[in-house]
Amino acid sequence: MGGENHLYDRLFANPDPDALFAEVPGETVRKVLYRDLDALAGRLANTLVRLGVKPGDRVAVQAEKSIELVALYLASARAGAVFLPLNTAYTPAEVEYFFSDAEPALIVVDPAREQKLAPLAAAIGAGLATLGAMADGVATGSLMDEAAAAPDTFASVPRGPDDLAAMLYTSGTTGRSKGAMLSHDNLWSNAVALRDLWQFTAADRLIHALPIFHTHGLFVANNTTMAAGGSLIFLSRFDPEPVIEAMPNATALMGVPTYYTALLGDPALTRERAAGMRIFVSGSAPMLVETHTRWQERTGHTIVERYGMTETTMNTSNPYDGERRPGTVGLALPGVSVRVCDDAGKPVSPGEIGMLEVRGPNVFKGYWRMPEKTAEEFREDGYFITGDLSTMDADGWVTIVGRDKDLIITGGLNVYPKEVETLIDEIDGVAESAVIGIPHPYFGEAVVAVVVRSGEGASFARILGALKDRLARFKQPTRVFFVDALPRNTMGKVQKAALRETYAATFQPAD
Repeated sequence: MGGENHLYDRLFANPDPDALFAEVPGETVRKVLYRDLDALAGRLANTLVRLGVKPGDRVAVQAEKSIELVALYLASARAGAVFLPLNTAYTPAEVEYFFSDAEPALIVVDPAREQKLAPLAAAIGAGLATLGAMADGVATGSLMDEAAAAPDTFASVPRGPDDLAAMLYTSGTTGRSKGAMLSHDNLWSNAVALRDLWQFTAADRLIHALPIFHTHGLFVANNTTMAAGGSLIFLSRFDPEPVIEAMPNATALMGVPTYYTALLGDPALTRERAAGMRIFVSGSAPMLVETHTRWQERTGHTIVERYGMTETTMNTSNPYDGERRPGTVGLALPGVSVRVCDDAGKPVSPGEIGMLEVRGPNVFKGYWRMPEKTAEEFREDGYFITGDLSTMDADGWVTIVGRDKDLIITGGLNVYPKEVETLIDEIDGVAESAVIGIPHPYFGEAVVAVVVRSGEGASFARILGALKDRLARFKQPTRVFFVDALPRNTMGKVQKAALRETYAATFQPAD
């Protein structure tokens, strides 16, 4: 017997079944109705069960963007499983840890990765299926072959608000990566808050150019649109030309700052092209005030900047109605509480720098199999310690001023220096290294390594060669600087702030 499935049933409660869910541009435009999406999720949910996935099992996915992948996420929720998306740039060496830690019942990969990942799946006793990128707007692979013969109908597995719907890995500056456990209501409550705040309705058409292995593209874009019964212009990846081309037929765009920088570099972006757009949203990395200003001058629109993280989805946003302040991430979402505290958890005065903490229905259930780490990150009154240094004025406007954990955000993707440093330090000829993020005009921050040699062997080429198959490309240093010694304080800690200052102008244009 089926029962209420908290997330799935609510996502499909509002849309008209015959309304458009997504349009996939191409030589032949593919149109997917909500009825089609529900049927596809039903076939995939039946397929998951047939492949041995039980309620609570993890379904790990490293596959290219497609409508079928969105349906697989929904099918996993419907079958009571826990969806685990992985960045398509991760190497087999990186995903080996995620597989061994999460112990998924099923691993779904792009056909090109099947041969390399099959031994990893076999080692943990997981099933393996393939899901390819869109060809003519439709994804193929062994998973879809299985689903083709499955029924459209599926008796949803009962799942309550606190049951897990997804798990996303977020690395730390030290130690191993952590699986952030997100519940059905973590995702649903955030979708409703954003829908209402940003005034999404069934009339909205969102240009979806984001990847869907990430909170922004998978949850914020899809769930918010579905909660409103709106539709997507579903692009396989971000590229300025198709995004600008889609604007006259769209009302909304969600992106990272690098998207807006790239769009500003295209002369086809004009005020006339953007005239019918209702809202532009930016997140996943800080946006320069200059970008805000240029966008407003070019298009007549003011970008809505918001703030979130893997563990909480979205926390704050500039308002839809009223003033939008460049350089800030706005006010707490409805139902969410934020505060700025000192190291002891005591709120600081308005305008003072402290650690941003957040509490609300959006905050995750903890780290997978890490109860001690989970306990460390929460205050006794339930506030989650974000690790972001911030200020908050007397009216509640939040400004992120830095990151306590040396996190680098490049092109909207997180890079944790310790992971990169550990691998560089293993290379012959390297005594030690420090990895930092420095300003970059396109990526926001660039990954840079500062290295102390122990011999003659270390070089930029050798370091990149050693990292090529062990780290995703976005984590690899774009520059390596060799020094005699790293700057340290009296306690022996590397002074990364000093390194960032030293190399801050590396990617800035010459006067």
